[in-house]
Amino acid sequence: MAPPSLIPVMFLVIILSLFSISSSLPIPVRSDYEVSLLFEGWLVKLNKAYKDSSEKQKRYEIFKDNLRYIDEHNAGNHTFTLALTVFADITVEEYRGTYLGTLPASPGLHITSMNYDNNEKSDIYNFSTVPDSIDWRDLGAVLPVKNQGACFSCWAFAAVATIEAANQIATGDLISLSEQQLVDCDHKSCDPYWIHKTYEYIEKNGGIDSEQDYPYKAKLGKCDTTKESNIVVTIDGWSWAPRKNEYGLMVRVSKQPVATGVEAYERDFQHYGSGVFTKYCGSKQDHAVTIIGYGSDGGMDYWLIKNSWGDYWGEAGYMRLERNIKDRVGKCGVAEWPVYPIVNKHVDNPFGMKKPAETPSDHSRAQAEGKITS
Repeated sequence: MAPPSLIPVMFLVIILSLFSISSSLPIPVRSDYEVSLLFEGWLVKLNKAYKDSSEKQKRYEIFKDNLRYIDEHNAGNHTFTLALTVFADITVEEYRGTYLGTLPASPGLHITSMNYDNNEKSDIYNFSTVPDSIDWRDLGAVLPVKNQGACFSCWAFAAVATIEAANQIATGDLISLSEQQLVDCDHKSCDPYWIHKTYEYIEKNGGIDSEQDYPYKAKLGKCDTTKESNIVVTIDGWSWAPRKNEYGLMVRVSKQPVATGVEAYERDFQHYGSGVFTKYCGSKQDHAVTIIGYGSDGGMDYWLIKNSWGDYWGEAGYMRLERNIKDRVGKCGVAEWPVYPIVNKHVDNPFGMKKPAETPSDHSRAQAEGKITS
């Protein structure tokens, strides 16, 4: 049955909202009409349209299959729920091919005392001064979730998010920085790349421009050398956080947000809605994210992850990822290659800062809906 084309918008949104809060219930038996209502409501919510009726029907069938998968999961006893995310109309193969890519091993991934939190730095393992939980959004160091679109530029978003945070911690100024500069002028590609190499480029360039001056296009463009030389924020270097050591990583995250790679390959990651993600995943990192905090929920420890897929994925663009598991590389490999920028003049007591964090803006919501200007 083809989806109906004329249904009151408010009714559709209400139906979709009711679906989003249902979990741990018997698997719903949905009629084609109910599925079509959910589909049309999802399209309205994301302000999305297709090129023709054939494409719409194809996406409807995929949506229906994803909905069945989500319903089956949410009927079980899990620590997290799935939801109709921004990826609800694509297959898991399309999701992997468009938004994920194996992060290549760098020939320069050697660990030295100059670029690694090591045992000689006593403060890195001083747990007595580390809070049980921290959310850098509450401390004013995190900007709203952005959307990388179909460009595999997650590495740029993770690097930028950590620099935005480190600069705010050091100076008190929270400035949105340019991922597009990194795509155009550093890697010159939308392909996978190394986060630490991006830090090296920014340090060598003398800094990075603002997003306002060099906005994101979700595709590769020619490097604007004039904007590349417009330095808004600088860094003093970079370092690996403690590797394969979630306790040491926790200490580093208590000081500032950290970039890392995770394996986001599974279908449950694609449709993650809320809760602490505990599903099995490997450690072949195919997506870069930012750790902006940590905490516990019902006795279960988690990392607070900022993603770059807009705020119609996960918990308004964030994920709580299981922390302190038996595998030393952490859930989905989160603790294998964590890295962060160094910005001097850090405040002595960041936990005393009470500047309110910003909430997702209309601009970030527009990005999540796919309204990224070209």
